[in-house]
Parts: sequence; C-alpha cells; structure tokens
Amino acid sequence: MFSSKLLQNQRKKINTVMAGEFSRSVACGLTLSKRLYYGKVAPPAPAVMSRSLSSTESYLPTSVMAYAVVHEPAAVDNPDVPSYQPYVHGRCDPPALIPLHMHDVSMEVDCVMDTAFVTVSGVWRMHCIMAGRSCDCRIAIPMEEQVDGGSNVSIKVSWSQKLSYQDGQFCLNVPFSFPAYVIPVGKKIPKREKIQLSVNSGTGTEILIKCSSHPLKELSGEVRKLSFIYEAEVSAWSTSDLNFAYTVSSSGIFGGVLLQSPPLHAFDEREMFCLYLFPGNNQNMKVFRKEVVFVMDISESMQGHPIENVKSALLASLSKLNPQDSFNIIAFNGEIHLFSSTMVLASHGSIVNATEWLTSNLNADGGTNIMLPLKQAIKLLSDSSDSIPLIFLITDGSVEDEREICKVMKGYLTSGRSVSPRVYTFGIGLYCNHYFLQMLAQIGRGHYACTYNADNIELGMERLFTTAFSVVLANITMAMPENLDSLELFPSHIPDLSFGSPLIVSGRYKGDFPDVIKVHGMLPDMRTFATNLKVQNAKDVPFDRVLPRRQIDIITCHAWLLESKELEEKVAKISLQTSFPSEYTRLILLQTDSGKKMPESILVQEIFNKINLPTKGDSNGQKMVFVGSLGIGFGNLTATAKNIPPGTEEPKAPEGAEILVKAASNCCSMLLDRCCCMCLIQACSYMNNQCSIVFTQLCTALACFECVNCCYELCACV
Repeated sequence: MFSSKLLQNQRKKINTVMAGEFSRSVACGLTLSKRLYYGKVAPPAPAVMSRSLSSTESYLPTSVMAYAVVHEPAAVDNPDVPSYQPYVHGRCDPPALIPLHMHDVSMEVDCVMDTAFVTVSGVWRMHCIMAGRSCDCRIAIPMEEQVDGGSNVSIKVSWSQKLSYQDGQFCLNVPFSFPAYVIPVGKKIPKREKIQLSVNSGTGTEILIKCSSHPLKELSGEVRKLSFIYEAEVSAWSTSDLNFAYTVSSSGIFGGVLLQSPPLHAFDEREMFCLYLFPGNNQNMKVFRKEVVFVMDISESMQGHPIENVKSALLASLSKLNPQDSFNIIAFNGEIHLFSSTMVLASHGSIVNATEWLTSNLNADGGTNIMLPLKQAIKLLSDSSDSIPLIFLITDGSVEDEREICKVMKGYLTSGRSVSPRVYTFGIGLYCNHYFLQMLAQIGRGHYACTYNADNIELGMERLFTTAFSVVLANITMAMPENLDSLELFPSHIPDLSFGSPLIVSGRYKGDFPDVIKVHGMLPDMRTFATNLKVQNAKDVPFDRVLPRRQIDIITCHAWLLESKELEEKVAKISLQTSFPSEYTRLILLQTDSGKKMPESILVQEIFNKINLPTKGDSNGQKMVFVGSLGIGFGNLTATAKNIPPGTEEPKAPEGAEILVKAASNCCSMLLDRCCCMCLIQACSYMNNQCSIVFTQLCTALACFECVNCCYELCACV
C-alpha cells in the first residue's frame, strides 16, 4: 500500500512534455481503434475533445485506466470479429495507447480520522488485439507480463490520501470518472460499478453526513462508525468523482486520546497513543489577529507559470486579511526586494499598492538565497504583540546552507516570546528539499504543503493560507506524567489548531498512561485555554495504517537535519514493517505466478544479497523487478544553480544503447538522405547479375567501414 503523497510525487514527476506525449499516444490509439469491426453492433461514438481542456489534458486519465501498448498497428483488430482489413506496415514510435473497454469497477474507501484508504478494483478486456497476438498493458506503471488479445485484465490498486478539512467538515474526493471510449460495445455485456465506504471518526461524537455525489445506502451506523454501499448495473460508467463530506458534531473545541498496543513482532515494543483536537463547527469563533510576511522566490527558475501563479495566490490571500491585520512581502533571488520597509495594515489602499508592486516590479531572475529573506522577515516581526506572526516561505529551489538556516531559525523561534513567529512552507517541484521545508515548518509550529505541477500552485497555497489564517488555539502543550519512560512525540513541536486543519499528535511511551490528559493553550484574546481529554483504548482504529506515514516523514526530517544513520535505520525499519515507502527503502515487484517468467529478470536471491534485504518465502525460480526508491529525495543543488524550472527534466547523457544505435545507423541514414527510394528501385531493376554482385560487394565494404566508425564512436563516448 502506498500513501497518496508518494503516489502524487511519482505521478507529478511527469512534466508537461511527457503529459503531451501521453495524450498524443492515446489520440493515436483512438485513431487505430477505428479499424475495429464490431459486426452489426454500432461502433462506439468517437471521443470528443473538451473545449475547456488543452490537447495535453484532453486524454489524460481521470481515474484508474488500462491501455493496450501497441507497437505494431497490424496487430489491432477485434479478437472476436476479424475485420480482414488491409495489412498496415510500419511501427508506432512512441507506441500508441488504446484505452481498453472496462467491464467492471468497484471502489472501497475507509475513512479513519483524517486519512482515507482507497482500493479500486476493475476488469478491462483486451478488445483491440487480434486473436493469437499479444501486447503490453499499461496502468500507472508498465506491466511486465504481456496480455493476449481477447483476454481480461483484472487490476487492484490501493493508496491512502489525506481528507481535506474546511468549515468544520471532512471532505473526501476520489477519482471515479471514466471516458465514454472505455464502454464495451454490445448491449448484452453487463457493466457493474460498486462503491463501498466506511467512516471511522475515532471520536465518541456523532457523525453527520453533509453531501454525497453518488446514491450511497447506509449499511450500519454506530456513534463514531458508519458504512455505506452503492452498487448498480449501468449503461454508462460514472462521469463524476466520488465526493463525500461529513462533520463530527460539536460546537466548540473538543478532543481525546486513544491508546493501542503495538502489533506482534514489532521492532518498537513501546505502547502507542494518538491525541486529537478538533476546532468544532462554530464558525463565529474568534481567530487570531495576524501579522504576515510573505517570502517568495523570484529566481530565474520561477519564470513563466510558477511565478505568475504564486503572485495570483498571494494577491488572493491579501483579500482574506482583516483590516486590523498587517502584512509585508519579501521577494528574493540572490538579493531581497521589500514591498515596504515596515509592516503595513491590510487596508484597501495597501492591497492595491501591493498588487501594483507585484505585477510591475517583479521578474524571475537570478539565483536563490533563502537565509537572507528569512532573517529580514524575523526582523520585521520583532515588534509584534497581541497577534500571531506568520512567515510564508514559497520556493522551488534548494540551497547549501539549509541545516544552518534551521539552526538559526530555531534560535529565533525559541526566544521566549508569548507567541513566536509561525513558519509555513510551500515547495514547488522536485528540485527543492522538501524535508528541509518540512523541518522548517515543524520548528516554526506551522504547516508544510507542496505541489509538483505549476497549475496546482494556487490551489495548494490557498489551502495553506486558509489553515494559517484561521488559528483558534496557539501555544498548545500537553501535561504528560513524569512516570512515562521513553516518551516520543510526533511532531515534537505541537502546531496550532485552526479551522483549516484538525490537530493530531501521536507518540510512543513506556509505563502507565493516565486516564485524563490536560491540554493548555492560548486563545485569540490572549486568555489561557485548558481542557481535560479522556483517555480510552481504541482497538477499532487502525494505528498501523493511520500513523506510520506521518511518523516516517517526521523522523526522516530529523535524520536529514542531524545526519543520523541511527534515525535512517529507524525509518527503514518502520517502512519495512508497515509497507509504507521511505527515502531509505526500495520497492521490489515480485512475481508470484510460478507458471510464467518475466523476460530479462534477475533471481530474487541475487538482488537481496546485493542490497542486504531479508528474503521472505521460497525465492527459488521467482523473478522480480527492482523499481528502486519511491521517495522524493533531498533537493537538487545542481538544478537550482542552473535555474532549471520545476517540471523540467535535467539533460541526461545518452545511454549506451542510444550511442550504439546512433553510430550503427549513421551509414544508412546518410545514404537514405541522399537517395530517392523510387529512383533506387528503378535503378536496381535495370542491373544485370554481374552488376548486382559488384553492387552487393560495394555495400558490404561500406558496411565494414561503418562498423569501424561505429566502434570508434563507442570508444570515444566511453
């Protein structure tokens, strides 16, 4: 099972160019599928490109999809009703992708506290490859086994994703819309779609359903657990994603503590706990007055869509500030550029001036220096009082002094002030160090968010601003008893509670946990808040699914900051035990069907020996694919120094195979460039036998010379 964050990291690594290539391959596949003959049944309606979508977006999958990977157009035919159309010569490079007809789809969703666990199962038929032929099948990653024409492909995909929280509601959105061209042709083919949904709030309060995009039927209901189902035979597949919203009923701040013992054979035998706080549904609750400094990256790599989208999101956030709030803007590259030398009130005139300053004066240029603007932001907020100071750092790059920045900021933020500045970070693309940004947010009791697609910058920043601008409880502390041994908190610096995000703190301990935990905090009017949280055992809340992802991320940040091998090993152990990927583990796909062997694969035992991982079960004769790390890495200093824009691949040296093909094809390409094919055929038709022999010998000699040239180029490249 993968977390949605890592899946999104892998999916968003596909840049605009690759997305365009994918769409063109699907468009080519839909063109090839016109060759299919369905007998007396009317063929499917041709795909219509939406006017609201670009050519790049039009054929990108909107949910789980399966495609036939077609290299040879001649293989495209109906396996049941051959069309006997003329033979098609040539190959598709890149291969065409023909969307397969879907015969069945079902989805199971388990919502536990603030996380949703999604499993999608489907059956697709290889309707476009003639009988006796086979081809690869592509889902999210290429499948190594080939699929025969006319056979069915059953797929099961699982992931986890965070539930969004807004206006006191948990909101779930899962892709479940399918294009018309995956509908099987024929009225007698049954089409069944199914959705199973369960909700476990983890609290003892009532769950209220607010909305649902599909007609879900309630199966069972308890105080904190509900389950629903939707199942139907349909004529056309769902064209809308699953949207579901619910609220945990309460008018004010409430929470609790859940306890659970570790699973058997766990490497960490300490007991587990999870503390949660919810802001409640009272939207009239007062929030903190804000003093905000926006620190935005305007280095050369931000040019184009990234900087324009950041400007739009920033201007939209200014309109959400109250007149008594104050703000300033620091733009940075190798230098800093200030909107104002002091903090200014968020009046209409100030916002207009900021808009003009952003749109007319700031252009993406220069390098990246993060330490300088952060020090300036701290200086601007040094005189803040009766408010919550906020620093928003938005960047797409990484720098060499990131650990020093964390050390300096930790000194500033723990200076003993009543409310120290909160740091919120937003990373763009793959070249910034996301663990540095997470660590900075943890030190500053803020939140971290990111996007790998420039088109999603505004949405991601809007959610981060909503969380920061709606804080209702700050400086939260827990009165933990002194008799607890080996106490560890995730995170160690407890963030604030806001309307945009509930608070969940987990941890490990040894000893006897009390029946009540007292929590203190500061309200917006600077009064002290205190409440007693009831402690209870929670066997029905799957800690082993909800907590590992956040713990892996937090410990990885500390492992990076402290350069600790011990913490790296701890992350690896958690990852191996829970099957959540990490920066220090690698993914291996293992073939379990002993009747089929994957081509050009390596024995499992040999790989395990090389990477020092334990084997499980009998690996004799089993084959595997070493996928590697699913992590996002720790930034790219080289790409940042070169100002490579986010979403753009770094230039890579040609592979050995590419060098060989290029060198070996030199002779043929030069000959074809200088000779008309029809002229060559006509000339050869007038040759006698002796001339043909001489011509053949000449071509052989030229080929030998070119082989020598090929070897020379290979040696030169090596």
